[in-house]
Amino acid sequence: MRYAAKFEPDHQAGGYVVKFPDFGYGVTQGETEEEALDMASDLLDGLIGDCIEEGKPLPDPIDRYAENWHMVRPGPLADAKAELYRAFTNSGMTKAELSRRTGIKEANINRLFKITHHSRIDQLDAAFRALGLRLFVDVRGVEHTLTAP
Repeated sequence: MRYAAKFEPDHQAGGYVVKFPDFGYGVTQGETEEEALDMASDLLDGLIGDCIEEGKPLPDPIDRYAENWHMVRPGPLADAKAELYRAFTNSGMTKAELSRRTGIKEANINRLFKITHHSRIDQLDAAFRALGLRLFVDVRGVEHTLTAP
């Protein structure tokens, strides 16, 4: 999952101001493009967390490739939780049913959707399996480009 972020040069203060139009709110900044990218990833985690906490659907990411646009990924845990949230809401399953199918207490099910909670990967995997999905981990080399997918 990745979202398009608009990186606008801040001509007065210097650096870059970053916005995620798919969410309609939220802004961050950084002195350099690299710093702005790090800040954008943190902001994206928060925007995804807000949608989940408010029970709103996550916006569908729209790829935008133009000057001053960069595709930004959330952190790995936020990414997994966002995908779990999307699959769960599309399933029509209740949290009580997810709890029953996974053997995870319902209070802990709620934590699986909280972006700031450091959920166990085995519990995330169990929740995906209960929804008919599998969680995979993909490790790649670091790319030194801001627009890397």
